[in-house]
Parts: sequence; structure tokens; C-alpha cells
Amino acid sequence: MSTKILIAGDYCPHHRISKMVANKDYSFFDEIKKYTESADYSIVNFECPVVEGKVKPIAKCGPALRTERNAVSAMKYAGFDCVTLANNHFRDYGDSGCKTTIDELNKQQIDYVGGGINLAEAQKILYKELDDKRIAIVNFCENEFSIATDTSAGAAPIDTVDNYNQITEARKNADYVIVIIHGGHEHYQLPSPRMKKLYRHYVDLGADAVVNHHQHCYSGYEIYKGRPIVYGLGNFCFDWEGEENSIWNDGYMVLLEFDKTIQIELIPYKQCNTEPKVKLLTTEESSKFNISIDKLNLIISDDKQLAEAFADWCNKRYNSVNSLFRSYHNRYLNAAAIRGWIKHPQRPNEIKAMLNYIMCESHRDITIKILIDSITKS
Repeated sequence: MSTKILIAGDYCPHHRISKMVANKDYSFFDEIKKYTESADYSIVNFECPVVEGKVKPIAKCGPALRTERNAVSAMKYAGFDCVTLANNHFRDYGDSGCKTTIDELNKQQIDYVGGGINLAEAQKILYKELDDKRIAIVNFCENEFSIATDTSAGAAPIDTVDNYNQITEARKNADYVIVIIHGGHEHYQLPSPRMKKLYRHYVDLGADAVVNHHQHCYSGYEIYKGRPIVYGLGNFCFDWEGEENSIWNDGYMVLLEFDKTIQIELIPYKQCNTEPKVKLLTTEESSKFNISIDKLNLIISDDKQLAEAFADWCNKRYNSVNSLFRSYHNRYLNAAAIRGWIKHPQRPNEIKAMLNYIMCESHRDITIKILIDSITKS
């Protein structure tokens, strides 16, 4: 008997969706319910914490996202059995938001993985007995401002040693291992060469499937040693002001079917475009989607094309990233700043952005490439 596991990308009830959630109107999920109901187990990434009252967000760059308890009821209504919490927004409101989120998930009997009240809890492997199979789910994310510590709540991080231990342990104790990662480059529809190498390494360690989300757009996939690696699901339900008819609004769920072999099916949709809902594609739209996926897969399969595409993406980001690391252009002003006679020009928000570009794996990919190019161009 085959076991079917459905995985969806980022769910954040913002903008129009937040109003529907507040009114307990969860109809924006109606079209996809047939897929969650037919799967043996359905997973979605919960991209924001449940926050109550006047709680201050943590110091970070980028938006601080939050939602209410009804957002968990919406996932229950949609038929999701589990949420991944390892993402860059889980800790936006500190320990309070993390603990309230976990409390509500427990109340509504929805499983969670990748987040916890401390690092040890966040890194726990989720084991599920489905049919006659034991499935292990491992979830972690790139290092931004959401990571748990020994004494604070948050998300499980990408960590070479810890991830090795998690995946090899899961391999010993389960029939199938699924690794779900929150990472990649926002608004870029391909993995970096580093991501491809790393995600293949997870398969070499024992993962039977690797699934990624975060980029706010979908990417392609490959089959490596008979195991699927899905490089980006896109937003699942993430309404944002001003985003319409763009890659932000396109995405897909992936259905993994485990039997003698591992099969995958992509279920594409448009989300929060002209209507605040997740809407399955028409036949014509599906045909265009398949062509797009084939093009992305072709680039992913060719290391040279993938490296060239990433270099081109970095070039487009050159000025915005390089400007963060520039101090005064005048050498005398620079010398004065180094000696503490005058202040460096970076403002607090710029310093937070610099920190994020250094500690986050995907941001660091771009930063290193751009700084190397800066030397070459100078």
C-alpha cells in the first residue's frame, strides 16, 4: 500500500486573508481541501507566529509578521495535519509568540516540527506511523533572526553537524525520511549552486525526499539517486499589498507517494491574486506552468547554466548589497571613523541588514559573489 504525503509552502494570513480569518471565514482554502483529504498526511509551513496583546517584535531586519489563533483553525479547516515552524518569521515576537503558537497547535491537535521552546525541542524529529510505514520528518531553516538557543524559543537551524545527526538518526529509525527546509533566495526561481550541492548531500545522508520553501516564488525539481529534491514550492497562501499577477501569486503543492519507488506530483495554483483565495489552475494555465517547470528543471540539471544564472542574479543585486558594506569613500573620513573621531555612516537598520547578509546562508552566497566581483572590477 502506498503512502501519500502532501507538502505546501508558506501560509501567512495577511492583508485580505487576515480579515477573513478574523471573521472565521476559511473559504479561501476550499479548492485545495480535496487534496488534503485524499492524502494520508498533509503539511504546511506556518510562516508567522500567533501573538496576543501588545507584544513587541524582536530587533531584526525585514517585516515582523503575526497572526491570531483563528489562523490555526483555518489550517485545521483546510485539512492540514502538521505545520513546519522552522522559518525566518517564527520568532518575530520572541518567546511569547513562539509559545502561544505552540500552545494553539497543541490545543487543536495539529502536529508541528522545526520549532520549540528551546533548541533541543526545535531540533526534534517528528515520527509518524502511516499505514504500515514509519515516516520521519526533519525541518530546519537558514540562519536569520528566528533561530532557537539553549534558553530561548525559536526555529531549528541549518547546521552541518546537527543536521547530519538528525538525518542519520532519522534514517536508522524510519522507513522513509523527509527533509523540509526553509531557505533560498527571495524572488529568484532557481537554487544557488551551494543549495544544489547541500540538498543533494541530505539525500546522500539518508533523506528520501528534500522539499524547500521560502523564496516567495516556485522553483523546479530534480530526481537525484531516485530521490526527489524540490527546490521551491512558492507561497501557499500569503496575501501581500501590491502583489498581483506576479511570481508571488504562483505556487504548487507537492504530493509524495511512497511505495516501492517514490513518485511526485505537482499541484499548481494561483494564490491571493485578484481574489483572496488559493485557486487551482485551469487546463491552459497548467500547461503554461508545466512549460515553466521544464525550463527551470533544465537549468537545474546543468551545473554550468545554474552557475551562470546565479551570477546574473547577483549582478542585478550588486549595488544594493555592495552599498551596505561601504563606509566613507573619502580615505580621510574613513580614517577618522576607524579612530572613532566620527561615526560610521551605517544606521541601525543597515547594520541589521549587514548582519543578516553575513549569517544567512543564501544572503551570504550573494554577498561573497558581489564582494569578489567588487575586487575584480576595482
